[in-house]
Amino acid sequence: MNISLPEALKAFVDEQVAGRGYGTSSEYVRELIRRDQDRQKLRSLLLQGASSPPTAPVDDAFFQSLRARVGSR
Repeated sequence: MNISLPEALKAFVDEQVAGRGYGTSSEYVRELIRRDQDRQKLRSLLLQGASSPPTAPVDDAFFQSLRARVGSR
């Protein structure tokens, strides 16, 4: 895959590669794609949670119970 960029964007990518420890511009672009995938997955999970039915309130007792279950493992 080849990507054409205007000179200003190419310069920006080159600065990011040099300044942030990427070996090549391809590594930088791959990292951007991975971050976008993560962002989209998080957005999907947040939307699923927002559209799900309400649950019991989360209070101190809930967290104490959770700590007890984790501590017993």
